Amino acid sequence: MEKLREQYEKEVVPALMKKFNYKSIMQVPKLEKIVINIGLGDTRDNPKALDNAMNDLKIITGQQPIITKARKSIAAFKLREGANIGCKVTLRKEKMYEFAYKLFNVALPRVRDFRGLSKDSFDGKGNYSMGVKEQLIFPEIEYDKIDKLRGMDIIFVTTANNDEEARELLTLLGMPFKN
Repeated sequence: MEKLREQYEKEVVPALMKKFNYKSIMQVPKLEKIVINIGLGDTRDNPKALDNAMNDLKIITGQQPIITKARKSIAAFKLREGANIGCKVTLRKEKMYEFAYKLFNVALPRVRDFRGLSKDSFDGKGNYSMGVKEQLIFPEIEYDKIDKLRGMDIIFVTTANNDEEARELLTLLGMPFKN
């Protein structure tokens, strides 16, 4: 799994320096962290769902997730402030590169009718967000042991100043964008 970090240092940095005419290696954008979030709407009705989602996330990332809580009450959703509504993991350094490699080369090719990721999911500040419809695309998850299909949000946070730099960085790291 060291492949992605080595690839970044040997291929990505020189390519970005040449394309964007950086004077210093410190100007080259890099992947800062990856945040994986599972939002659950049914925790009030099914408290065990949170434990199952946390277990799935721990198996996929190799790191203990934290519980996310509602910031404010919303009557229409029958949601109270402080209620458990999901879980998330923030990956940095080696675990981040391992997860990115696994996502790009193993999980995404397993998605049915996969034609690439949208290039429009950048936020204007160099961060990329994507959604996954089910946790089964990861090889660690066994079909027989899951209680429910759950989607997740995956956010790639970079040090890039704009979307163009971030898109180039993620493309060079191997993210499969649509043409």
